[in-house]
Amino acid sequence: MQHDPAGMAPEDLSHAGSVVDKAIEYMMEQRIAPISIASALLGGALGLLARTMDDRAVAAVLRNALASVESGELSDARRAPPPGSPQM
Repeated sequence: MQHDPAGMAPEDLSHAGSVVDKAIEYMMEQRIAPISIASALLGGALGLLARTMDDRAVAAVLRNALASVESGELSDARRAPPPGSPQM
């Protein structure tokens, strides 16, 4: 996602990210298809956003995510090994 040069991300974002990475790693080890993992995480995230934000704020989050995709920020992720894979 978008970088945080101004330091505006919540302090617990890194911790939350680590927990999600571990969950992804676990699901990959269980041989759950990546599209199933991603769909479940996205659905859960949207559900959480819907319970905690109004529709305009959810739309802003989604626009930010789309801008990250369109700007090529996710290109590095395609070149990185998936979570849980052996490092060379």
